[in-house]
Amino acid sequence: MKCPYCKEMENRVIDSRSGEEGISIRRRRECVYCRRRFTTYERVEERPFLVIKKNGIREQFNREKLLNGVTKACEKRPVSMEKIEKLVAELEGDLRDRYEREVSSLIIGEKVMDKLNILDEVAYIRFASVYRQFTDLNSFIKTIEQLKK
Repeated sequence: MKCPYCKEMENRVIDSRSGEEGISIRRRRECVYCRRRFTTYERVEERPFLVIKKNGIREQFNREKLLNGVTKACEKRPVSMEKIEKLVAELEGDLRDRYEREVSSLIIGEKVMDKLNILDEVAYIRFASVYRQFTDLNSFIKTIEQLKK
């Protein structure tokens, strides 16, 4: 593993912990040369998993894209990054368990909204407004009324 600061290859592992509920291993490392510390994550290399977009195009599942969307919805809300990462990890695990090789982006969007609805209602509305592409105030109000029920 290359040091991100001095680019040397020699480092030592200071601490290892299980992360994301056993899905990854978090390692704290220290560079032998510059003595700076950095964190690495090890994950199992997953089988290719494709997302079928609304226009029919297939693209590889991108965990970072999902994480960024949920993080954006939770921006300036009392939701920790730990909770966001847990939500994304659970969702990814569920998708990989239930769908063999492909899943529709519509299913992913609905599952994200279900989880956000439980986590934070404002984040849910934010995500829904982008995902469902609200074009007018009535669509927005209709979603809020459904949330109240």
